Amino acid sequence: MNDRVNSFARQALPPLIGLVLLIGVWYLATLKGGSIPGPGPTWDAAAKLFADPFYSNGPNDQGIGWNVLSSLKRVAIGFGIAAAVGIPLGFLLGRFEFMSRMMDPIISLLRPVSPLAWLPIGLLVLKKADPAATWTIFICSIWPMILNTAEGVRRVPQDYLNVARVLGLPESKVITKILFPAVLPYMLTGIRLSIGTAWLVIVAAEMLTGGVGIGFWVWDEWNNLKVEHIVIAIFVIGIVGLILEQILLFLARRFSYESR
Repeated sequence: MNDRVNSFARQALPPLIGLVLLIGVWYLATLKGGSIPGPGPTWDAAAKLFADPFYSNGPNDQGIGWNVLSSLKRVAIGFGIAAAVGIPLGFLLGRFEFMSRMMDPIISLLRPVSPLAWLPIGLLVLKKADPAATWTIFICSIWPMILNTAEGVRRVPQDYLNVARVLGLPESKVITKILFPAVLPYMLTGIRLSIGTAWLVIVAAEMLTGGVGIGFWVWDEWNNLKVEHIVIAIFVIGIVGLILEQILLFLARRFSYESR
């Protein structure tokens, strides 16, 4: 029993102390007033805000819950399309050297471009803000998945592939029986990096495109001079990002061969 208590204390105390330290610094920084609200007023505003997070008074006046869900929906669509394209492409680049060398200059040219630089292209082609934001998520999510999957394929021991060649396995069997299990940890790492980037980018994209979404909600609250709501949104964005990260870390541990 004591071992369990000690283990729990070792796991829980450091993050708890960190949170208390953050709130303490925040309290001291706002003790003499100023434009940034302190923990007390922010807590009161959060209590009112989350009393009814899913209210709807029309398309431009919805609770923070609906805004978060709208952002997650855009992220899920853009991220899903990026996974459907990026993971198979990563397999091909890792498997075939000619294709990797052919695509390398294209990826090197496009990958450093800021995701928001693609937003006007999306607006020009797609004509609507919502699919343009989804397009931005797609373009920022695809690169980590391509590169990590390709790197995982390259790291598969050559002996495995030699055995497959001796046995005369078709390419489909090589991918499903040899490459996929070995590449899965690398692929999940790329997915984790992509989802973090996507959640960062959607907030900025929604500030520019408008509509329903946590990014637009932050900008709208700024226009209404509700700074407490902006601080609350920062915490909400961070918590949602943390939850997504933990889900993917759990999956990475679940499918890691080292954990078995």
